[in-house]
Parts: sequence; C-alpha cells; structure tokens
Amino acid sequence: MSASDRHTPYIKGRGAQLNTQNRFQDSCYSELHSEGIDDWEKSNNQTQFFTENSKSVVNEVKSTDVGMQFSLNPYQGCEHGCIYCYARNTHEYWGYSAGLDFERKIIVKENAPKLLQQFFNRKSWKPTAISLSGNTDCYQPIERKKKLTRQLLEICLNHRNPVGIITKNALVLRDLDILEELAQRKLAQVFVSITGTDEAMRLQLEPRTSTYKTRFQILETLAKKNIPCGIMNAPIIPGLNDTQMHEVLKQSAHAGASWAGYTIVRLNGAVAEIFDDWVHKTFPESAQKIMHHIAACHGNQLNDSRIGVRMRGEGTIAEIIRNQFKLYCKKYSLNQQKFMFNTNEFRRVPEGQQLLF
Repeated sequence: MSASDRHTPYIKGRGAQLNTQNRFQDSCYSELHSEGIDDWEKSNNQTQFFTENSKSVVNEVKSTDVGMQFSLNPYQGCEHGCIYCYARNTHEYWGYSAGLDFERKIIVKENAPKLLQQFFNRKSWKPTAISLSGNTDCYQPIERKKKLTRQLLEICLNHRNPVGIITKNALVLRDLDILEELAQRKLAQVFVSITGTDEAMRLQLEPRTSTYKTRFQILETLAKKNIPCGIMNAPIIPGLNDTQMHEVLKQSAHAGASWAGYTIVRLNGAVAEIFDDWVHKTFPESAQKIMHHIAACHGNQLNDSRIGVRMRGEGTIAEIIRNQFKLYCKKYSLNQQKFMFNTNEFRRVPEGQQLLF
C-alpha cells in the first residue's frame, strides 16, 4: 500500500477502506484516479443483500483452538465492519472481496431454519451445543428484519438442543423470552464480544456495532434474567486496545458476567492488507508500532495458523497479556465455575409440529 493510496478519502461508517484482490479470481476492479471516485463510491457504499438457498447450515468445527464443536451462520458477510475480523477471508469463497464487500454485500441464508429443523431430525445427530455464530454475527442489523436467528432459537427450544451465542449487538435482547426458556433448561449460554471501553476507538474499530456501554448493559440484563453469560475480550490488539483489558473485565464482572476469554489478533490472508491500510489511515503516528507488536506475538509474522499458538500468541508481549488476563480474572472471580450444557432433553420433532411446552 503506497503513501498516496493512504490519502484517499476515508469512507465513514465502514471498517475496511478498500477492496482487496480475491485470491480465487484473476481480475478485479480498483480505483485508478481518486479525483473521479466520489460519485462511484457513493453509489456503491450502500449495503446489498443476496439470498442464498444453502444445502446445509450446520458446520462441524474441527479446530481444537475454538471452543465449539458445531457452528451455524445464518448470514455470510457482516455489516458490523470490524476491521480485524478473521471471517473476512471466507467471503472470497462467495466470489467477493474480503474488504469492503465483506461488510456491504451480505448473503442471507433464508432457508437456514428449515435446514436446522431437518438436521435435528437426522437419526445420526447426537445432541451437542451449536454456536450462533462461529463466523459472522447472527445479530447483525439485517436480523432485525429477517429474524432468522430468532427462528433458529425457536427450533433449538423446540428440539431441546443446546445453543451458544456470541454477539456484539443489543438485538440479542429482543429474544429474551426464548433465551429465558432455554436457560431454565441449561440449554443456552451467551457471550458478548467487548474489545475495549474507548468509544471513539470503537467507532473506528467496529463502526456499526452496539456501543461498549450498551454491551455492558446487555450482560447486566442477561444476568438479571439468569441467562448464563460471559464476555470475549477479543481480539486484543497490542499497542491499540490491550491497555483496556482491566477495565473491560472489571466492568463485565460487575455487570454479571461469569466467564471471560480473549485472543490476540492475527492477520491471516487478505486481513493483513486490509488492517495495514486501515491502521495507517486511522492511527498514522502509531501504525508501525502496532504492526510490529502484532508480528512480535506471532513469530515475527502477521499471520499465524499454528494450532495451539495462533489464538494466544507467543513471546514477551503475548506472555504479559496472558498473565494480566489471568490476574484480572482471578481478581474479579471470572471463570470460577464450569458451564455444562444439558443434552438430556433433546427430542426429534416432525417438521411442521410445535412442541414448545
């Protein structure tokens, strides 16, 4: 990325500031003359939605680094626009860029509820927690209209199959009625992703997400309703948001969170170019230091695919972060108890029947 490219107009309300080359395609479109880009950019910055009739929606997660066995993503791409999101790379499989396309070309799996119903009725299925979502946020803005996540939760309740949720969006509170019923049977656990406490930074890091203040309020509401909840302080970006860890864990615990986790950012695939472009445009004075700190946590590389190492990092900086996390969790009584989903009440329900009670 050249210095001249970094002086192109900043696209407000978006995380990525460019579209990177799709690794599966030989050609791409890009800006050649910035002075003629204004009208083109304005006409292309609206979010678009595409319907996908998938053949399957439940994915087995084989990685031992991720705390889930199965995931389900009703949407591909995410309008939240988090600049660091590892899921950006998966958008290339759909023929799009991991950059701006990821947050403004959203694929909606309209038949996800029907497919989940069919999946639960398979004789081979053994009740196991399914995570919503392992890739993109199941409560991103389009969910307010489509209500696919709500339908999926209803099906989980109907079948008594446990479900885990991780989100940055207050829309999760819309479904408190279902979550309460699930929680009463130990069939639900909700994690809220909170990367910091600096609201100005959030607007740049995660431009279309709920505010940090709102996310702490989500935890408070869930806890009062006796819905098991925790937080993911992830990703930690050394040199950018790592100093906010203490306050995040403190406020989360006071709000009612029982568990906490963290990861150190890694910039695999196109995310490295997207993040590098963004950090130089957004934090030009500290950009080089931030990139250096990230690489220092991953064997002097921005990307890291090593099982057992990639999520936590290694080296001095990673060790400091790890020790601080353990200290703060102990101080605020986080991760003191283990949560176990209930898998004993699962039942198969013929399609079209409702047995919620």
